Amino acid sequence: MKGLELYEFAKELWPINRSITGEGVRKTLELIKQHLPDLEIKSVHSGTEVFDWVVPKEWHPTEAYIITPSGDKICDFKVNNLHLLGYSTSFDGNITLEDLKEHLYTLHEQPEAIPYITSYYKERWGFCLSQNQFDQLEDGDYYVKIEAKHFDGVLNYGELIIPGENQKELFMSTYICHPSMANNELSGPTVVTFLAKWLSDLSERKYTYRIVFIPETIGSITYLSLNHNEMKQKVISGFNVSCVGDDRAYSYLPSRDGNTLSDDVAKHVLKHIDPGFKSYTWLDRGSDERQYCAPGIDLPIASIMRTKYGQYPEYHTSLDDLDNVVTPNGLDGGYWSIRKAIEAIERNKQYRVTVLGEPQMGKRGLYPTLSTKKSGEQVRLMMDVISLCDGENTLLQIAESLSTPIWELYELVDKLVEHKLLQANE
Repeated sequence: MKGLELYEFAKELWPINRSITGEGVRKTLELIKQHLPDLEIKSVHSGTEVFDWVVPKEWHPTEAYIITPSGDKICDFKVNNLHLLGYSTSFDGNITLEDLKEHLYTLHEQPEAIPYITSYYKERWGFCLSQNQFDQLEDGDYYVKIEAKHFDGVLNYGELIIPGENQKELFMSTYICHPSMANNELSGPTVVTFLAKWLSDLSERKYTYRIVFIPETIGSITYLSLNHNEMKQKVISGFNVSCVGDDRAYSYLPSRDGNTLSDDVAKHVLKHIDPGFKSYTWLDRGSDERQYCAPGIDLPIASIMRTKYGQYPEYHTSLDDLDNVVTPNGLDGGYWSIRKAIEAIERNKQYRVTVLGEPQMGKRGLYPTLSTKKSGEQVRLMMDVISLCDGENTLLQIAESLSTPIWELYELVDKLVEHKLLQANE
Protein backbone atom coordinates (compact mmCIF):
# COMPACT_ATOMS: atom_id res chain seq x y z
CA MET A 1 0.00 0.00 0.00
CA LYS A 2 1.43 3.37 -1.07
CA GLY A 3 0.01 4.97 2.06
CA LEU A 4 2.54 3.19 4.28
CA GLU A 5 5.45 4.90 2.48
CA LEU A 6 3.71 8.26 2.73
CA TYR A 7 3.01 7.73 6.43
CA GLU A 8 6.67 6.97 7.16
CA PHE A 9 7.72 10.13 5.32
CA ALA A 10 5.17 12.15 7.32
CA LYS A 11 6.69 10.80 10.53
CA GLU A 12 10.12 11.96 9.34
CA LEU A 13 8.82 15.49 8.66
CA TRP A 14 6.71 15.71 11.83
CA PRO A 15 9.22 17.18 14.34
CA ILE A 16 10.35 20.07 12.13
CA ASN A 17 9.24 23.54 13.20
CA ARG A 18 7.87 25.07 10.01
CA SER A 19 6.59 28.56 9.38
CA ILE A 20 6.31 30.80 6.32
CA THR A 21 10.08 31.36 6.38
CA GLY A 22 13.13 29.93 8.08
CA GLU A 23 15.16 26.84 8.75
CA GLY A 24 12.12 24.59 9.10
CA VAL A 25 11.06 25.32 5.52
CA ARG A 26 14.57 24.70 4.22
CA LYS A 27 14.98 21.46 6.15
CA THR A 28 11.60 20.23 4.90
CA LEU A 29 12.55 21.04 1.30
CA GLU A 30 15.88 19.26 1.68
CA LEU A 31 14.12 16.09 2.85
CA ILE A 32 11.69 16.31 -0.06
CA LYS A 33 14.65 16.78 -2.39
CA GLN A 34 16.05 13.44 -1.25
CA HIS A 35 13.03 11.89 -2.97
CA LEU A 36 13.01 14.40 -5.85
CA PRO A 37 16.63 15.15 -6.79
CA ASP A 38 15.60 17.61 -9.53
CA LEU A 39 13.67 19.80 -7.10
CA GLU A 40 15.03 23.38 -7.18
CA ILE A 41 15.01 25.21 -3.85
CA LYS A 42 14.57 28.90 -4.58
CA SER A 43 14.80 32.06 -2.49
CA VAL A 44 13.10 35.45 -2.56
CA HIS A 45 14.54 38.19 -0.34
CA SER A 46 12.65 39.86 2.48
CA GLY A 47 11.21 43.19 1.41
CA THR A 48 10.52 42.06 -2.15
CA GLU A 49 7.20 43.41 -3.40
CA VAL A 50 4.95 40.59 -4.63
CA PHE A 51 1.70 41.95 -6.05
CA ASP A 52 0.00 43.77 -3.14
CA TRP A 53 2.21 42.13 -0.52
CA VAL A 54 5.81 42.26 0.70
CA VAL A 55 7.94 39.22 1.53
CA PRO A 56 8.31 39.34 5.34
CA LYS A 57 11.39 39.14 7.47
CA GLU A 58 12.69 35.68 8.21
CA TRP A 59 11.83 34.18 11.60
CA HIS A 60 14.23 32.06 13.61
CA PRO A 61 13.00 30.93 17.06
CA THR A 62 15.43 28.94 19.19
CA GLU A 63 13.94 28.81 22.67
CA ALA A 64 10.65 29.58 24.40
CA TYR A 65 9.19 28.58 27.75
CA ILE A 66 7.49 29.82 30.92
CA ILE A 67 8.61 29.17 34.51
CA THR A 68 5.73 29.10 36.97
CA PRO A 69 5.88 30.53 40.50
CA SER A 70 6.40 26.93 41.67
CA GLY A 71 9.43 26.54 39.42
CA ASP A 72 7.82 24.28 36.79
CA LYS A 73 8.70 24.80 33.13
CA ILE A 74 5.60 24.94 30.94
CA CYS A 75 4.77 25.82 27.31
CA ASP A 76 8.20 24.58 26.27
CA PHE A 77 8.73 25.14 22.54
CA LYS A 78 11.19 22.23 22.47
CA VAL A 79 8.53 19.85 23.79
CA ASN A 80 5.78 20.98 21.40
CA ASN A 81 6.46 23.66 18.80
CA LEU A 82 2.77 24.63 18.75
CA HIS A 83 3.27 26.23 22.17
CA LEU A 84 4.99 29.25 20.66
CA LEU A 85 2.82 31.80 18.87
CA GLY A 86 3.82 31.70 15.20
CA TYR A 87 6.23 34.57 14.37
CA SER A 88 6.37 35.60 18.03
CA THR A 89 8.81 38.33 18.95
CA SER A 90 11.35 37.87 21.75
CA PHE A 91 10.66 38.47 25.43
CA ASP A 92 12.74 37.95 28.55
CA GLY A 93 11.50 38.91 31.98
CA ASN A 94 9.20 38.44 34.93
CA ILE A 95 5.48 39.08 34.58
CA THR A 96 2.38 38.71 36.73
CA LEU A 97 -0.23 36.11 35.90
CA GLU A 98 -2.73 38.85 35.07
CA ASP A 99 -0.39 40.40 32.52
CA LEU A 100 0.76 37.00 31.22
CA LYS A 101 -2.82 36.02 30.38
CA GLU A 102 -2.87 38.80 27.75
CA HIS A 103 -0.30 36.75 25.84
CA LEU A 104 -1.83 33.28 26.21
CA TYR A 105 -4.12 31.60 23.67
CA THR A 106 -6.46 28.66 24.29
CA LEU A 107 -9.54 26.95 22.88
CA HIS A 108 -12.44 26.96 25.34
CA GLU A 109 -14.43 24.50 23.21
CA GLN A 110 -11.53 22.01 23.05
CA PRO A 111 -9.96 22.23 26.51
CA GLU A 112 -7.42 19.44 25.89
CA ALA A 113 -6.03 20.91 22.64
CA ILE A 114 -3.17 23.34 22.03
CA PRO A 115 -4.38 25.76 19.33
CA TYR A 116 -2.29 26.79 16.33
CA ILE A 117 -2.13 30.59 16.33
CA THR A 118 0.08 32.92 14.26
CA SER A 119 0.82 36.62 14.09
CA TYR A 120 2.76 37.02 10.85
CA TYR A 121 2.09 40.66 10.12
CA LYS A 122 1.80 42.29 13.56
CA GLU A 123 4.56 42.16 16.14
CA ARG A 124 3.55 40.46 19.38
CA TRP A 125 4.76 37.69 21.63
CA GLY A 126 2.76 34.86 23.04
CA PHE A 127 2.18 31.21 23.87
CA CYS A 128 -0.51 28.65 23.07
CA LEU A 129 -1.65 26.08 25.60
CA SER A 130 -4.62 23.90 26.39
CA GLN A 131 -7.52 25.39 28.31
CA ASN A 132 -7.02 22.68 30.93
CA GLN A 133 -3.44 23.84 31.50
CA PHE A 134 -4.52 27.48 31.50
CA ASP A 135 -7.13 26.81 34.19
CA GLN A 136 -4.44 25.34 36.47
CA LEU A 137 -2.16 28.40 36.39
CA GLU A 138 -1.39 29.67 39.88
CA ASP A 139 -1.24 33.27 41.05
CA GLY A 140 2.16 34.89 41.31
CA ASP A 141 5.05 36.01 39.14
CA TYR A 142 6.13 34.05 36.07
CA TYR A 143 9.41 34.11 34.21
CA VAL A 144 9.03 34.20 30.42
CA LYS A 145 11.81 33.44 27.97
CA ILE A 146 11.44 33.72 24.18
CA GLU A 147 14.44 33.87 21.88
CA ALA A 148 13.26 34.57 18.34
CA LYS A 149 15.09 36.60 15.72
CA HIS A 150 13.42 38.53 12.92
CA PHE A 151 15.82 39.62 10.21
CA ASP A 152 16.11 40.35 6.51
CA GLY A 153 16.46 36.89 5.05
CA VAL A 154 14.59 34.91 2.42
CA LEU A 155 11.37 33.11 1.71
CA ASN A 156 12.06 29.65 0.28
CA TYR A 157 10.02 27.39 -1.94
CA GLY A 158 10.62 24.28 -4.01
CA GLU A 159 9.86 23.98 -7.72
CA LEU A 160 9.98 20.88 -9.90
CA ILE A 161 9.38 20.92 -13.65
CA ILE A 162 8.86 17.46 -15.20
CA PRO A 163 8.88 17.79 -18.99
CA GLY A 164 6.37 16.04 -21.22
CA GLU A 165 5.67 15.71 -24.94
CA ASN A 166 3.55 18.86 -24.76
CA GLN A 167 4.53 22.23 -23.32
CA LYS A 168 1.03 22.60 -21.89
CA GLU A 169 1.19 22.06 -18.14
CA LEU A 170 -0.55 20.40 -15.25
CA PHE A 171 0.10 22.26 -12.00
CA MET A 172 0.22 20.91 -8.45
CA SER A 173 0.77 23.02 -5.37
CA THR A 174 1.04 22.14 -1.70
CA TYR A 175 2.23 24.04 1.36
CA ILE A 176 5.06 23.52 3.85
CA CYS A 177 4.52 26.24 6.45
CA HIS A 178 2.71 24.63 9.40
CA PRO A 179 4.44 23.09 12.42
CA SER A 180 3.33 19.78 13.87
CA MET A 181 -0.04 19.15 12.25
CA ALA A 182 -0.68 16.05 10.21
CA ASN A 183 -3.71 16.39 7.92
CA ASN A 184 -3.62 20.14 7.46
CA GLU A 185 0.11 20.11 6.76
CA LEU A 186 2.01 16.91 6.21
CA SER A 187 -0.56 15.03 4.13
CA GLY A 188 -0.17 17.51 1.27
CA PRO A 189 3.61 17.52 0.78
CA THR A 190 3.91 13.76 1.36
CA VAL A 191 1.23 12.94 -1.23
CA VAL A 192 2.63 15.43 -3.75
CA THR A 193 6.19 14.14 -3.24
CA PHE A 194 5.16 10.60 -4.11
CA LEU A 195 2.95 11.72 -7.00
CA ALA A 196 5.97 13.60 -8.37
CA LYS A 197 8.13 10.48 -7.99
CA TRP A 198 5.59 8.46 -9.94
CA LEU A 199 5.36 11.10 -12.67
CA SER A 200 9.15 11.35 -12.94
CA ASP A 201 9.41 7.58 -13.43
CA LEU A 202 6.89 7.44 -16.30
CA SER A 203 8.45 6.51 -19.64
CA GLU A 204 6.26 9.07 -21.40
CA ARG A 205 4.04 11.94 -20.37
CA LYS A 206 1.67 13.89 -22.58
CA TYR A 207 1.91 17.05 -20.50
CA THR A 208 4.61 18.93 -18.64
CA TYR A 209 4.22 19.08 -14.85
CA ARG A 210 4.86 22.16 -12.73
CA ILE A 211 4.96 21.21 -9.04
CA VAL A 212 5.59 23.60 -6.15
CA PHE A 213 6.08 23.24 -2.39
CA ILE A 214 5.45 26.67 -0.88
CA PRO A 215 4.46 28.55 2.27
CA GLU A 216 0.69 29.04 2.15
CA THR A 217 -0.68 32.40 0.94
CA ILE A 218 2.52 34.46 0.86
CA GLY A 219 4.26 31.62 -0.99
CA SER A 220 1.61 31.29 -3.69
CA ILE A 221 1.42 35.08 -4.06
CA THR A 222 5.21 35.22 -4.40
CA TYR A 223 5.29 32.36 -6.89
CA LEU A 224 2.51 33.84 -9.00
CA SER A 225 4.14 37.26 -9.02
CA LEU A 226 7.15 35.65 -10.69
CA ASN A 227 5.38 33.15 -12.96
CA HIS A 228 1.74 34.05 -13.57
CA ASN A 229 2.13 35.30 -17.14
CA GLU A 230 3.80 32.07 -18.24
CA MET A 231 1.38 29.94 -16.24
CA LYS A 232 -1.66 31.61 -17.79
CA GLN A 233 -0.34 30.58 -21.20
CA LYS A 234 0.60 27.03 -20.30
CA VAL A 235 -1.46 25.62 -17.40
CA ILE A 236 -4.52 23.69 -18.59
CA SER A 237 -5.36 21.99 -15.32
CA GLY A 238 -4.16 21.61 -11.75
CA PHE A 239 -4.83 20.86 -8.12
CA ASN A 240 -4.13 22.54 -4.81
CA VAL A 241 -3.28 19.63 -2.52
CA SER A 242 -4.18 19.91 1.16
CA CYS A 243 -5.88 17.75 3.79
CA VAL A 244 -5.53 14.43 1.96
CA GLY A 245 -4.54 12.19 4.87
CA ASP A 246 -7.51 11.17 7.00
CA ASP A 247 -9.92 8.36 6.12
CA ARG A 248 -13.22 9.96 7.12
CA ALA A 249 -14.39 11.51 3.84
CA TYR A 250 -13.58 12.68 0.32
CA SER A 251 -14.20 16.31 -0.62
CA TYR A 252 -14.17 18.52 -3.70
CA LEU A 253 -13.65 22.29 -3.86
CA PRO A 254 -14.15 23.85 -7.30
CA SER A 255 -12.14 26.44 -9.12
CA ARG A 256 -13.69 29.91 -9.18
CA ASP A 257 -14.93 29.18 -12.70
CA GLY A 258 -16.26 25.79 -11.62
CA ASN A 259 -16.32 24.47 -15.17
CA THR A 260 -12.71 23.63 -15.96
CA LEU A 261 -11.09 20.33 -16.89
CA SER A 262 -9.84 20.12 -13.30
CA ASP A 263 -13.39 20.40 -11.99
CA ASP A 264 -14.78 17.83 -14.43
CA VAL A 265 -12.04 15.30 -13.68
CA ALA A 266 -12.23 15.81 -9.90
CA LYS A 267 -15.98 15.23 -9.83
CA HIS A 268 -15.72 12.22 -12.12
CA VAL A 269 -13.04 10.52 -10.03
CA LEU A 270 -14.72 11.19 -6.70
CA LYS A 271 -18.12 10.11 -7.96
CA HIS A 272 -16.75 6.68 -8.76
CA ILE A 273 -14.47 6.12 -5.76
CA ASP A 274 -16.86 7.62 -3.17
CA PRO A 275 -20.40 8.46 -4.37
CA GLY A 276 -21.05 10.18 -1.06
CA PHE A 277 -18.20 12.68 -1.41
CA LYS A 278 -18.77 16.17 -0.03
CA SER A 279 -19.01 18.89 -2.67
CA TYR A 280 -18.22 22.47 -1.63
CA THR A 281 -18.61 25.78 -3.45
CA TRP A 282 -16.11 28.49 -4.29
CA LEU A 283 -17.42 30.44 -1.30
CA ASP A 284 -15.99 27.69 0.94
CA ARG A 285 -12.42 28.37 -0.27
CA GLY A 286 -9.64 28.92 2.25
CA SER A 287 -6.29 27.73 0.91
CA ASP A 288 -4.07 28.72 -2.01
CA GLU A 289 -6.89 28.29 -4.52
CA ARG A 290 -7.72 31.85 -3.42
CA GLN A 291 -4.59 33.03 -5.21
CA TYR A 292 -4.53 30.66 -8.20
CA CYS A 293 -8.13 31.43 -9.15
CA ALA A 294 -8.09 35.13 -8.26
CA PRO A 295 -9.48 37.54 -10.89
CA GLY A 296 -6.75 38.32 -13.39
CA ILE A 297 -4.89 35.09 -12.53
CA ASP A 298 -7.77 32.73 -13.39
CA LEU A 299 -5.90 29.44 -13.36
CA PRO A 300 -8.01 26.25 -13.65
CA ILE A 301 -7.20 24.93 -10.17
CA ALA A 302 -9.53 22.71 -8.14
CA SER A 303 -9.03 20.66 -4.97
CA ILE A 304 -9.50 16.98 -4.24
CA MET A 305 -9.32 16.39 -0.48
CA ARG A 306 -10.21 13.90 2.19
CA THR A 307 -11.89 15.88 5.02
CA LYS A 308 -11.65 19.55 4.07
CA TYR A 309 -9.70 22.02 6.22
CA GLY A 310 -11.87 23.56 8.92
CA GLN A 311 -14.36 20.67 8.74
CA TYR A 312 -12.80 18.26 11.21
CA PRO A 313 -12.58 18.97 14.95
CA GLU A 314 -8.80 18.60 15.23
CA TYR A 315 -8.09 21.25 12.58
CA HIS A 316 -5.44 23.82 13.60
CA THR A 317 -4.78 22.16 16.95
CA SER A 318 -2.32 19.74 18.48
CA LEU A 319 -4.93 17.01 18.03
CA ASP A 320 -4.30 16.98 14.27
CA ASP A 321 -1.60 14.36 14.63
CA LEU A 322 -0.38 11.09 13.16
CA ASP A 323 -2.25 9.06 15.78
CA ASN A 324 -5.73 10.57 15.84
CA VAL A 325 -6.27 11.91 12.32
CA VAL A 326 -3.89 10.83 9.56
CA THR A 327 -3.60 7.14 8.70
CA PRO A 328 -1.75 5.12 6.05
CA ASN A 329 -5.12 4.19 4.58
CA GLY A 330 -6.18 7.84 4.47
CA LEU A 331 -2.98 8.90 2.74
CA ASP A 332 -3.34 6.02 0.31
CA GLY A 333 -6.81 7.22 -0.64
CA GLY A 334 -5.62 10.80 -1.04
CA TYR A 335 -2.73 9.70 -3.24
CA TRP A 336 -4.80 7.47 -5.53
CA SER A 337 -7.67 9.93 -5.94
CA ILE A 338 -5.32 12.60 -7.30
CA ARG A 339 -3.29 10.08 -9.29
CA LYS A 340 -6.49 8.85 -10.97
CA ALA A 341 -7.32 12.46 -11.81
CA ILE A 342 -3.90 13.02 -13.37
CA GLU A 343 -4.12 9.76 -15.33
CA ALA A 344 -7.55 10.79 -16.59
CA ILE A 345 -6.19 14.09 -17.90
CA GLU A 346 -3.27 12.30 -19.57
CA ARG A 347 -5.67 9.84 -21.24
CA ASN A 348 -8.38 12.37 -22.09
CA LYS A 349 -7.97 12.29 -25.86
CA GLN A 350 -10.52 12.55 -28.66
CA TYR A 351 -10.84 9.34 -30.67
CA ARG A 352 -12.55 8.68 -33.98
CA VAL A 353 -13.55 5.34 -35.44
CA THR A 354 -11.63 4.49 -38.62
CA VAL A 355 -14.36 2.58 -40.51
CA LEU A 356 -17.75 3.59 -41.78
CA GLY A 357 -20.68 1.86 -40.17
CA GLU A 358 -20.37 -0.67 -37.39
CA PRO A 359 -17.02 -2.49 -37.58
CA GLN A 360 -16.83 -6.25 -38.07
CA MET A 361 -15.39 -7.33 -34.73
CA GLY A 362 -15.28 -11.09 -35.23
CA LYS A 363 -12.64 -11.05 -37.95
CA ARG A 364 -10.40 -9.08 -35.62
CA GLY A 365 -10.83 -11.52 -32.76
CA LEU A 366 -12.63 -8.91 -30.67
CA TYR A 367 -15.83 -10.88 -30.14
CA PRO A 368 -15.83 -13.54 -27.41
CA THR A 369 -16.16 -17.09 -28.65
CA LEU A 370 -18.21 -18.01 -25.60
CA SER A 371 -21.28 -15.96 -24.81
CA THR A 372 -21.83 -15.24 -21.14
CA LYS A 373 -23.50 -12.44 -19.21
CA LYS A 374 -20.10 -10.90 -18.47
CA SER A 375 -18.83 -11.19 -22.04
CA GLY A 376 -22.08 -9.67 -23.27
CA GLU A 377 -21.56 -6.68 -20.98
CA GLN A 378 -18.00 -6.27 -22.24
CA VAL A 379 -19.13 -6.36 -25.87
CA ARG A 380 -21.89 -3.86 -25.15
CA LEU A 381 -19.41 -1.51 -23.49
CA MET A 382 -16.97 -1.84 -26.42
CA MET A 383 -19.64 -1.10 -29.00
CA ASP A 384 -20.97 1.82 -26.94
CA VAL A 385 -17.48 3.33 -26.79
CA ILE A 386 -17.04 2.92 -30.56
CA SER A 387 -20.42 4.53 -31.18
CA LEU A 388 -19.32 7.65 -29.31
CA CYS A 389 -15.87 7.98 -30.89
CA ASP A 390 -16.73 10.66 -33.43
CA GLY A 391 -13.54 12.67 -33.05
CA GLU A 392 -15.39 15.30 -31.01
CA ASN A 393 -16.08 13.55 -27.69
CA THR A 394 -13.21 13.24 -25.26
CA LEU A 395 -12.66 10.00 -23.39
CA LEU A 396 -13.87 11.72 -20.21
CA GLN A 397 -17.08 12.78 -21.94
CA ILE A 398 -17.57 9.23 -23.19
CA ALA A 399 -17.01 7.81 -19.70
CA GLU A 400 -19.54 10.28 -18.31
CA SER A 401 -22.08 9.34 -20.99
CA LEU A 402 -21.66 5.67 -20.11
CA SER A 403 -21.63 6.26 -16.32
CA THR A 404 -18.37 4.31 -16.25
CA PRO A 405 -15.09 5.20 -14.52
CA ILE A 406 -12.71 6.47 -17.17
CA TRP A 407 -9.98 4.10 -15.95
CA GLU A 408 -12.15 1.14 -16.92
CA LEU A 409 -11.93 2.30 -20.55
CA TYR A 410 -8.15 2.55 -20.88
CA GLU A 411 -7.45 -1.11 -21.72
CA LEU A 412 -10.44 -1.31 -24.04
CA VAL A 413 -9.44 1.83 -25.97
CA ASP A 414 -5.83 0.67 -26.22
CA LYS A 415 -7.01 -2.61 -27.72
CA LEU A 416 -9.18 -0.81 -30.27
CA VAL A 417 -6.30 1.48 -31.20
CA GLU A 418 -4.02 -1.55 -31.53
CA HIS A 419 -6.50 -3.10 -33.99
CA LYS A 420 -6.65 0.21 -35.89
CA LEU A 421 -10.35 0.68 -35.20
CA LEU A 422 -9.77 3.91 -33.25
CA GLN A 423 -7.38 6.74 -33.94
CA ALA A 424 -6.60 9.58 -31.55
CA ASN A 425 -6.79 13.14 -32.81
CA GLU A 426 -3.46 14.90 -32.88
